[in-house]
Amino acid sequence: MCECHMDKEKLNMDHSEETPGKSVDIYRDTWVRFLGYANEVGESFRALVPVSLVWATYGVSTAYVTADAVDKGRKAAVAHGDNPGRTTRVAVAVVDTFVWQALASVIIPGFTINRVCAASLYLLGRTTKLPLPVRKWTTTAIGLSAIPFIITPIDRSVDFLLDSSLRKLYEAGEKHE
Repeated sequence: MCECHMDKEKLNMDHSEETPGKSVDIYRDTWVRFLGYANEVGESFRALVPVSLVWATYGVSTAYVTADAVDKGRKAAVAHGDNPGRTTRVAVAVVDTFVWQALASVIIPGFTINRVCAASLYLLGRTTKLPLPVRKWTTTAIGLSAIPFIITPIDRSVDFLLDSSLRKLYEAGEKHE
């Protein structure tokens, strides 16, 4: 597993027990981390809000992903100083973080919550006589409730996917340096 990300489930918002000298990663260890969830919340509310607002939540999540990738690139640049292979290591840090975060924080969860909400709205319409506003609010509640349950399986699946593909390319490149 790559060091450049952290499972969402391991997010620790209480920093009172941090060891002195350990740096806080603003994108992983603070409230900023929750910006990565914006699109999932947006998808949950899709039945109730204008689509442009849903797309705006994707903008927030994508900005978070990009900022985290740039941050990891800067940290890799500092860590590798003027050593040979620095550019490659910085590129690997940026690409790995961006791809992992894009898949695990934006693309797969957004699609998953979208489909959960679409299915629940459809099923509520076919199986109940609830008025449309109640069905829409129920769908939103179902979408929001699903978020905590999809995080860990998606994170682990993306780890497996990248470990089985893209990260093998990084390892092969390091052997040739």
